[in-house]
Amino acid sequence: MSKVNITPLADRVLVEPMPAETKTASGLYIPDSAQEKQLKGTVIAIGNGKKDEPLTVKVGDKVLYGQYAGSELKLDGNTYLMMREDDIMAII
Repeated sequence: MSKVNITPLADRVLVEPMPAETKTASGLYIPDSAQEKQLKGTVIAIGNGKKDEPLTVKVGDKVLYGQYAGSELKLDGNTYLMMREDDIMAII
């Protein structure tokens, strides 16, 4: 897990996406052009939540999110997603 010096506001969550699968379950390698974007990641930082609505995710949680969720950020050579907690579908 990366250490980032950024604090999301309100109900926003900073997520580090997991790397794309490079190998199938049967052992075949997937070329870069055919790899699908992962829809899983690790929560790196969270905001304070909205008034009377605390956040349910915690730093370090592995989460599942929608395909078009969040805005992509590049910080210190790494890619992150900033999204609202509503965009997170499940904690894995």
